[in-house]
Amino acid sequence: MPYAKLVEPGHKVKLSDYDPDDKGGTSRDDADKEVAKFNARIGELQEALYAGQHNSVLIVLQGIDTAGKDGTVSHVMAELNPTACRVESFKAPTPVELAHDFLWRVHAVTPPKGTISIFNRSHYEDVLVARVHELAPPDVIQQRYTHINNFESLLHDAGTIILKFFLYISKEEQRDRLLAREKDKDKAWKLSASDWPEHERYDAYTKAYEDALERCSTRHAPWYVVPADHKWYRNLAIAEAIVSALEPYYVQWRHDLDKRGSENLAAIAKANAGSRQLPVAGCRLPVAGCQKDGDSGAVRGD
Repeated sequence: MPYAKLVEPGHKVKLSDYDPDDKGGTSRDDADKEVAKFNARIGELQEALYAGQHNSVLIVLQGIDTAGKDGTVSHVMAELNPTACRVESFKAPTPVELAHDFLWRVHAVTPPKGTISIFNRSHYEDVLVARVHELAPPDVIQQRYTHINNFESLLHDAGTIILKFFLYISKEEQRDRLLAREKDKDKAWKLSASDWPEHERYDAYTKAYEDALERCSTRHAPWYVVPADHKWYRNLAIAEAIVSALEPYYVQWRHDLDKRGSENLAAIAKANAGSRQLPVAGCRLPVAGCQKDGDSGAVRGD
């Protein structure tokens, strides 16, 4: 059974049905070994994706504070080539962004063909934070679910493979991680005065996530619930889900990679053959066989 839990489109979502402490019946040692294998495969898949130039990949990471979004990028995406991968983070909108529709700033950074984009927080903030903090009226939030689905359908139709992960941690685990940050001077920079007030809104965020997962998990842009109380298990679940989702494309990508390689080698061979046969004025032999006559200055063959 997959470690990350697919949210079936059209199904009612209750996060109480999921266990954020789940370990999937595996151990940390075994999980770490599997993650290393999955990461290596993700690197191979990225190379084929880049060479094929048919698809792009969008990975969305969502979760409450301390859920492990940054850690996921560090541990699961370690084998990605940074030249064809970007991480985008969405903070509070700027005045310019607020003057546009809420998806305007998102569309501008979606991945072009052959590349991977990772959204560390995403357009879903506009149906999560905006809902919990009442930054938009309920009818606008409801409309945004539809806009998001249409937007992701557009990306899918253009060849983008979309994977969305909700990193699910318990309220107790979030509290413990916040307290740990306060005691760790190397992690204290991540703290904010809003952390504890946001922690008290855990139940409100849970409800907001349930509705977002339920309304916006589709066949072309599925949501996965990732039990994330254990960081090593979170890494395993996401790495496995990424490989499983991209693997079916590999044969086509590999075919395209080999085809491009063959075409490039043929072009190089043709160019080299042409340069070897390039004649010089007054010489009936290839350039390599010509010398300049020291007395007359004429060019002649040996």
